[in-house]
Amino acid sequence: MDVLSEMLKAVKLDGAVFFHGEFSAPWCVRQPDGCSMASYLSASSSHVIIFHLLTEGGGYARIEGNGRPVSLSPGDIVMFPHGDAHLMGNGPPVTPVDSTAQLQQVLAEGKMVSQFGGGGELTKLICGYMACDSQLCQMFLSGLPPLLKINMRDTPSGRWLEDTLRYSVQQADASGPGAIAVVAKLSEALFADTLRRYIETLPASQTGWLAGVRDPDIGKALGLLHKQPAHAWTIASLAEAVGLSRSVLADRFRHYLSDTPMGYLTRWRLQLAAQMLSSTSKSVAQVAGEVGYESEPSFNRAFKREIGIPPAQFRSQSRRAHRKHE
Repeated sequence: MDVLSEMLKAVKLDGAVFFHGEFSAPWCVRQPDGCSMASYLSASSSHVIIFHLLTEGGGYARIEGNGRPVSLSPGDIVMFPHGDAHLMGNGPPVTPVDSTAQLQQVLAEGKMVSQFGGGGELTKLICGYMACDSQLCQMFLSGLPPLLKINMRDTPSGRWLEDTLRYSVQQADASGPGAIAVVAKLSEALFADTLRRYIETLPASQTGWLAGVRDPDIGKALGLLHKQPAHAWTIASLAEAVGLSRSVLADRFRHYLSDTPMGYLTRWRLQLAAQMLSSTSKSVAQVAGEVGYESEPSFNRAFKREIGIPPAQFRSQSRRAHRKHE
């Protein structure tokens, strides 16, 4: 049961864009935060995950205004899951070049090659941007640091993924048939592989959603809840499916996620409902049924407790925001 795959299916990464950077030392670039780029990727998504794969040369990355530089070597992928503005560069300190305008052009028109620098050592990067629903992604993104780094060349699958991505970015025409779908799938594969590798590095004492995924029993419980969110789960039926007693499942679930299994399921159902209300024309009653509620009034009450406003009002606000970005 791969709960991470189930989560990524629900989150629906959207609007993936890559472009190729070639910078000669010394150079330094300021990358804007993801929020400022969201509308260029997807009108229906409000969160942007940013990542850079260094394929040649060296460099560093750091969160703007906070944190020490993280050194980068060939094969390193550095990811900014929360879309923080950041600096990247190589060589002696130079005044950062703000890439906001250029990135907006890239995101609006498709991938391209960006080249500049002082004429020294060449650094080659593949830069990627993925949009996703801000509410759905928070369950697993909340457990990630602002910046994480993984090397793609540590395993055969990582090397294959890097080679495939490099070829696709260098050869594919962003306007060609199927190009957008190919980029989106590669982006999702790269993101999933990075998360899996990061989960493997977590210390045994780590808690949170990602640590729960790694635990065989809690990971199985999460997988069942995400695969069948509308099922009439009880703590007893979930414990039986996982192979634990109710008390042990409840204790271990709370240890990792600071919540009960049924409390977690309720929050996930309502996040799925919010996504459906903002992206489909299904009635409130239909949405309620699809996420496991037998009556519309009980769904309305639960939705207002979790989201803060009734479902109908949430839908109206979402549609207004969508029209504003069109």
